[in-house]
Amino acid sequence: MAKQEQKAPQKKAGVRVKKKISRTVPAGIAHVKATFNNTTVAITDLAGNVVSWSSAGRSNFAGSRKSSAFAATVAAQNAARDAMALGMKECEVNLNGPGAGRESAVRGLMSAGLSVSIIRDKTPVPHNGCRPRKRRRV
Repeated sequence: MAKQEQKAPQKKAGVRVKKKISRTVPAGIAHVKATFNNTTVAITDLAGNVVSWSSAGRSNFAGSRKSSAFAATVAAQNAARDAMALGMKECEVNLNGPGAGRESAVRGLMSAGLSVSIIRDKTPVPHNGCRPRKRRRV
């Protein structure tokens, strides 16, 4: 019986392993999208590259609890904690959408330790553009 030889795995030529670069981001922008079903918070640097993000669904809320103000607070705190680990200290806030978690997400960012410099409302409002959907009858 022939003895089987095991070969050591060889590295492919030309494949480089990317090093994880630890960068510090002193200031950024927190984009809060508050819909009727969920609230997402994405924190970017000033160029628009995402540093950290979180949502009510990612924070273990499900169903109608995702759309609550408390879920938005927890999601904002989680996103802020990750951003502060990279050295972020202050941020601007862009609010978007009509949901319940608008103001409470801003409070969550502040309670996590980020200082909020500007709060902008970026909710798209039509200047009599497209015809709206029919009214919901519940």
